[in-house]
Order: sequence, then C-alpha cells, then structure tokens
Amino acid sequence: MGTRNVVLTDTQSNLVDQLVASGRYQNASEVLRAGLRLLEREEAELEDLRARLTLGIEEARKGEFAGGSGEEAIRRAFAAARNAN
Repeated sequence: MGTRNVVLTDTQSNLVDQLVASGRYQNASEVLRAGLRLLEREEAELEDLRARLTLGIEEARKGEFAGGSGEEAIRRAFAAARNAN
C-alpha cells in the first residue's frame, strides 16, 4: 500500500478528526479511503452519464427521437432510472 502526504484545509482536517472521534473510522487513512471510494463511484457514474448523453445526441442527429411529448419522455426517463436502481 502506497503512502502519500496530503495537505487538507482546516475544515477538511476537522471533518477527518470528527469522523475518527465518532468511532466510525479507526484512523484518517480509513476516512480518506472511504472518500476516495465515493469519488471513484461518482466518477464512474459521470462517465456513464456522458456516454449516454453522447449516444442520445447521436440518435437525435439521426432523427431517432422518442415518441410523445417532452414531459412524457422525461417521465419515462425518470421511471427507467428508478427501475435501474
């Protein structure tokens, strides 16, 4: 496992201290690893969203639109997102 030195703002450092003091994490390394896991997940979701957006733009340029009103399309998109989770 690699070792890194990082510089945190006072606010970030206080948050790390609070999380360790709460007993939720054993040490600062655990806090930072948890944060990095969240960041990794967020980046993957963003990458997926960009890919879907690119695909949607390509389909729109080809004239491949979903039927119905914009409001109906938004409802379908939200329903699909809820069902995907």
